[in-house]
Amino acid sequence: MQAVDSGTFDAIVVGTGPGGATVARDLSRSGKKVLILEWGPGGPIRGNLAQYARELMVPGKSLLITNRMLGLVRGITTGGSSVFYYGTCFPVPLAMFASRGVDLAGDIEEIRRELPIARLRDEMITPMAGRLMESAQRLGFNWQKLEKFMFQDRWKPEYRFGYYGDPNGVKWSARMHADDAVAHGAVLINGAKVTRVIVENGTATGVEYLSKGEKHTVSAPVVVISAGGIGSPLILRSSGIAEAGYDFFFDPLITVCGTIKDVALRNNEIPMSAGVLMKDEGYVMTDMAIPPSNHLVFTAQVMRLTKLLAFRHTARIMVKVKDTPSGRLTERGGVRKKLSGADLDKLLHGYANARRILREAGATDIYKTWYLAAHPGGTVKIGQLVDADLQTQYRNLYVCDCSVIPEAWGLPPVMTVLALGRRLARHLGAQQTSAAAA
Repeated sequence: MQAVDSGTFDAIVVGTGPGGATVARDLSRSGKKVLILEWGPGGPIRGNLAQYARELMVPGKSLLITNRMLGLVRGITTGGSSVFYYGTCFPVPLAMFASRGVDLAGDIEEIRRELPIARLRDEMITPMAGRLMESAQRLGFNWQKLEKFMFQDRWKPEYRFGYYGDPNGVKWSARMHADDAVAHGAVLINGAKVTRVIVENGTATGVEYLSKGEKHTVSAPVVVISAGGIGSPLILRSSGIAEAGYDFFFDPLITVCGTIKDVALRNNEIPMSAGVLMKDEGYVMTDMAIPPSNHLVFTAQVMRLTKLLAFRHTARIMVKVKDTPSGRLTERGGVRKKLSGADLDKLLHGYANARRILREAGATDIYKTWYLAAHPGGTVKIGQLVDADLQTQYRNLYVCDCSVIPEAWGLPPVMTVLALGRRLARHLGAQQTSAAAA
């Protein structure tokens, strides 16, 4: 482990997902000395199943099972879950944040100028994704190509999508921002699990963390917790903010599958190429290509054993709903939450529409998989546990990740968290500049 000295940093950032990596990068670029503490490993992205399993599928760490047997995964590695996400960019609900004094419009414009955000080129839409899009449109759904965080000029037809992480660098991830922060002088320590924030007289002064079984402390005048919708509230609880980790969302989903014999999946399928937001109904539907390993697990889970070897001809539509905030996290990070009747109704409504689209596409033997959950958040809400500047009840302690989103969600939150990170970095930079001038 790299040795660090207290008092040598302007800020400590805990976590390297889109929020933390953005704050660390922007502060480092402005000349601030930043220490980044990341629980997971770093190293090169190899894009193989072994790395995927180590960083996304470890039971009790990155793979959590709720009390209602829903699986929930989170990437614990440099870059967080964005290393394994499907790279889809959904719009930010500006009105939701503006009503709480948070203006993100300018930050979103800057991000769009900087990052590779665009709908896929036509040649990147595969026959399977195209079949589903055409079928949905014939039925009257506004099924359109979705914006992706992808360097499309780097894409080649022979490249597989980076389900297990993208060694080709086509898919943007927060690891790129973390690497940029290090290039501008930030210190990144992997394998550092932050256990609590050190607070003195109502002000955050540093953190305590574990590394290789040893306890360490490090101090700085600013602490930013960006450990995700599960990790951040647990750190806050250990630091005296007992209200964190209640009444949250976790965007439950199912996939609806069918066999289309005259279309075969390609090795370069890009998941969530196109889809439709059913805003009034409270869910989103998209095509959903997955790797063969996931197909085997999801199909066996619902006992469709005759479909285990039908991967190449399995069309799949994801239905993800905006769920009712509820539940709690246990002191050890367990997820205690059930789906409400309204949530189940949304999933069934989406299932029915996905079946219609699959039938129109020529699919037979249609079935749905078991419930999963994605990007939990709302555990440290703006207006409740953090203010409009993302500061907690403790001075100089901030939170910046999916946990601060104040209302039920239902969509990939990456663009929103990126904008929150950029805004927070600007606020912290201005604050430290004013303090130095005084």
